[in-house]
Amino acid sequence: MPAEFNLGQTVATPAALDALTESGQSPTEFLRRHLSGDWGDVCDEDKQTNEDALIHGDRLLSAYCANKGTKLWVITEADRSSTCILLPDEY
Repeated sequence: MPAEFNLGQTVATPAALDALTESGQSPTEFLRRHLSGDWGDVCDEDKQTNEDALIHGDRLLSAYCANKGTKLWVITEADRSSTCILLPDEY
């Protein structure tokens, strides 16, 4: 799928990386989903907020569940300078 926006610099918190390692998954899997507009496990209102953010340049938030059940967030800043993978309680 074509990219919907720029990720900027991609980073992840140590806890998110540990969760991904434990689940046998790569950050790339979640970054690709986020970049393609698959927002994951967010409510319809948040999906619409993301769609609007693509037009207006606001922050983007996706929520996913790793294989072992850990929730992960992927957040791209409004200025598209960076994207971070983190656990929700780290926000």
